[in-house]
Amino acid sequence: MKLSFHGADHDVTGSCHLVECSGKRILIDCGLFQGGRELVEDNAEPFGFDPANIDFLLLTHAHLDHCGRLPLLVMNGFKGEIITTAATRELTRLVLLDSGHLHEQEARNNIRHAARRGNQKESIVPLYTELDALNSLDYFGRTASYNQPLEMAPGVSATFVDAGHILGSACIYLELKENGQHRTVLFSGDLGNSNRPILRDPAVPPKADVIVMETTYGDRLHKPIASSVEELYMAITDTFKRGGNVIIPTFALERAQEILFFLREGIEKGRLPGAMQVFLDSPMAISATAIFEHHPECYDEETAAIFRNGHDPLSLPGLHFTREMLDSITINKIKGGAVIMAGSGMCTGGRVRHHLKHNLWRADSSILFVGYAANGTLARTIIDGATYVHLFGEEIPVKASIHTINGFSAHADQAELLAWHLQTGNPEQTFLVHGEETAMRHFATLLKNTKVEMPLHHQVFEL
Repeated sequence: MKLSFHGADHDVTGSCHLVECSGKRILIDCGLFQGGRELVEDNAEPFGFDPANIDFLLLTHAHLDHCGRLPLLVMNGFKGEIITTAATRELTRLVLLDSGHLHEQEARNNIRHAARRGNQKESIVPLYTELDALNSLDYFGRTASYNQPLEMAPGVSATFVDAGHILGSACIYLELKENGQHRTVLFSGDLGNSNRPILRDPAVPPKADVIVMETTYGDRLHKPIASSVEELYMAITDTFKRGGNVIIPTFALERAQEILFFLREGIEKGRLPGAMQVFLDSPMAISATAIFEHHPECYDEETAAIFRNGHDPLSLPGLHFTREMLDSITINKIKGGAVIMAGSGMCTGGRVRHHLKHNLWRADSSILFVGYAANGTLARTIIDGATYVHLFGEEIPVKASIHTINGFSAHADQAELLAWHLQTGNPEQTFLVHGEETAMRHFATLLKNTKVEMPLHHQVFEL
């Protein structure tokens, strides 16, 4: 039995872990590297294993840094079975098609820029296309239900356990048997932040011999959700008083829906003006919101009760869904009184960059960051205090009010990560992944009665 690591090693993106047992090769996630140019270029590098030899791919959830290299896996020979939950399957389709479209768009832009430099012969191709993404969906097979073991081969079974991170997210528990040995391995995937609206809290994990867990917030605690919601309301009302707009770079999955939930509550409680205009300017977030409504099996009791009473917790007065580019451009004619939610959450692409171009230089506007921003991303650059940024070939001064409200994070904080690990019993080994090195090293000092490893890229361990 072997366990090897091929992404999210001393970093927060590109999750990809390989288990070998009883002649089978099981991949846990196959995510895109996101951040600076160096990480982006890593996506085109070899996987560290032969995709044609992979028998199963188990997806913990549909975030791009966990599923985004799936088309590349297929393009390089993967012909195995992809297994995940029903909600993750739907969301992954949405995420991958959007990703393929963005890669094609980026390649076209780079070709135009090369032509302007006089380099007509420069070869520029997208990492993958929409068609490549569509082709990869053919390999989805069985659908996993929470807490129901799935036998993939003699001696190899997997159980998906609710991770409470985004719709359909799961921890994956493997039971492995080979040559008379029996080992259990638990992959946390991304763990959710407890006591949040819409989704259930992370389930109690099974006990395991080996743990592979994320450490995104391994060195810090989140603000309480109540104070974070209050900060959201105050930032919006203060901005409206100044006559500006509120821009919220938004992750399409979970974060967009959660912010809509709190905006609706704010209006109903009189904390926000009922006449304000709210724009969800993200085709993917709009489609994801519809998918959320298809999967009540993932809701917590509060949200389920709202639906049972005939109300939509994600709907509010003055909400506009803008799918078309022309409608998105028109939003920028609005000079004040609008809340504009647009992707991407880390400002690495998407429509939010256009809204930043039109609002970052305005002292009367505000930018609200409500999620994680990895090193090297535009979001992190702004959060870290940049006085200007480069957007679409222009130098844009940063004069808007910048707010970072980390209480909305979909990730467990340090205390929740520790509590989750404690529930796994006394694992012999714990592998820390999916975190910046400072957070990972700090979290490692807090773990007791387990051998802690922080694997390097492509490092292999015997189980």
